[in-house]
Amino acid sequence: MEGMSSVDQLLCFSLYSASRATTRRYHQLLAPWGLTYPQYLVLVVLWDQDVISVRELGRELSLDSGTLSPLLKRLEANGLIIRTRSEEDERRVDVSLTEEGRALQVELAGIPQQVGSCMGLDQDTYESLLRAMSAVNDALQRGQAPNTGLQNREAAAS
Repeated sequence: MEGMSSVDQLLCFSLYSASRATTRRYHQLLAPWGLTYPQYLVLVVLWDQDVISVRELGRELSLDSGTLSPLLKRLEANGLIIRTRSEEDERRVDVSLTEEGRALQVELAGIPQQVGSCMGLDQDTYESLLRAMSAVNDALQRGQAPNTGLQNREAAAS
């Protein structure tokens, strides 16, 4: 692509840059509630599920326990969630919302639309991009690369 620097031609850089810009926008919009973007994501998951184990939550958000534990501790200290040991399995810690945490669902309902409007995407483009990004993420999580012909060159080189 003529006129673009080499880093601008890398898809990984485009994804990285867009991710950082999106996270910055969420940070600005969530600041009045004292929430970080990862804390907001925890709340979004809990708004859909009444109770979830810490392990399942980490899996769903692709967060390790070293990241998730302090995040949950802050949400609990702020009165938004409760962590309890499972009665069936004491090794399992479950997370649920407090009334205050559930009430935030209404207050924060417009945040995704505000971020989306900053992106300048119409609904069809948004949905197409979401499907494409889900497919890329799924392939990367499985450790599979799409067949681009690059694999054949790598195999020939070894």
